Amino acid sequence: QVQLVESGGGLVQPGESLRLSCAASGMIYRIDAMGWYRQAPGKQRDMAAIITSDGTTHYAESVKGRFTISRDNAENTASLQMNSLKPEDTAVYYCYVYYMRHYYTGPAPYWGQGTQVTVSS
Repeated sequence: QVQLVESGGGLVQPGESLRLSCAASGMIYRIDAMGWYRQAPGKQRDMAAIITSDGTTHYAESVKGRFTISRDNAENTASLQMNSLKPEDTAVYYCYVYYMRHYYTGPAPYWGQGTQVTVSS
């Protein structure tokens, strides 16, 4: 099983920045993608940003130009730099990996426990 340790959430004012980090460990053969999903109160969990092992990034339209995802393949870590935060960015942010436990198993998704991000004046 993989373990995901998330850090960096908190309370900020609109326009400020936060940086989320995620470290993956445990039984990992390969991580094909890492990233962040988020879930606001009363809403479904949606993708915020994803980065693949070759560095290709995908962002939700609502965060493009404000959020930047990066990854260290050797360390199995990912970070999400969030700038110009808005109240609508308030959500629980979940670290996500799409990974293979063994060379003979197919890739599967896994989410962390989540970290709260609150943007409020």
